[in-house]
Amino acid sequence: MKSFVAKEQDITRDWFVVDATDLVLGRLASQVASRLRGKHKAIFTPHVDTGDFIIVINADKVRLTGRKLDQKLYHRHSGYPGGLTSINARRLLEKHPERLVTFAVKGMLPKNHLGRKILKKLKVYAGPEHPHQAQQPQPLSVEG
Repeated sequence: MKSFVAKEQDITRDWFVVDATDLVLGRLASQVASRLRGKHKAIFTPHVDTGDFIIVINADKVRLTGRKLDQKLYHRHSGYPGGLTSINARRLLEKHPERLVTFAVKGMLPKNHLGRKILKKLKVYAGPEHPHQAQQPQPLSVEG
């Protein structure tokens, strides 16, 4: 019995839209990452991108539990000595809410070439509008 390996011509990628209003960030990110990777499909193959496109709207209305808004820090480094800059989740949610969702999903994807390719299929928008009406996205319910 041979193992099934998905090929590029076998894969059909659908478009889904997720409304992030009042959803917990981690629960939303884990389900979105699973859909992006294609784990919900019968043809899932670990080294092949079999997932769907996901559009997340209302990223500015996402919820964080506990005291994460003030205690969770996001770091970046300029590459120069002493170039570490940190921002907490509250300020990041105010300035760039789409980055908060993107960072959460990125952390749940593989850390390699495939993970970077999969992340490009995630589209995050702070408000309720998105420019992907031509792809006819289906609404996707996420439990959170």
